[in-house]
Amino acid sequence: MALDPSFVDLNRASTNRIRALAAQLTAAELQHPVGEHWTAAIALVHLAFWDRRVLDLLERTEQAGKLVAPEVDVVVNDLSLPFWAAIPPRTAAQLAIAAAEALDQRLAGFPPALLEEIYSHRDRWVVRALHRNDHLDEIEAALKR
Repeated sequence: MALDPSFVDLNRASTNRIRALAAQLTAAELQHPVGEHWTAAIALVHLAFWDRRVLDLLERTEQAGKLVAPEVDVVVNDLSLPFWAAIPPRTAAQLAIAAAEALDQRLAGFPPALLEEIYSHRDRWVVRALHRNDHLDEIEAALKR
């Protein structure tokens, strides 16, 4: 499947959505439960973590000239939970925005052939809006926005 270049706009829109949501959330709302173990702040720092993971993948891939995708076990979310919970909520929101902005910029200028290879392996590493919007929907639903 060929990579649709609209991923740049989709990612930018989800970054703007993170920014807008983070700007309007109160300290109490950032601590509001989202699911069984997460809060809105934890969901945001989770997004920052995974966007930074893709930034690392892009760096490794570009240096090697081919896809380099170190395996990261899904259990990392559970293992990271106490660390993410220790991050001040407003800092979690700022981390999510900074990571999304950095990744959007890097993806938009990434070598197209390597980007296609990454996309073919896992579309969510390129179309970050897929992952971001899932969690932003969860936050908004938990807050009933």
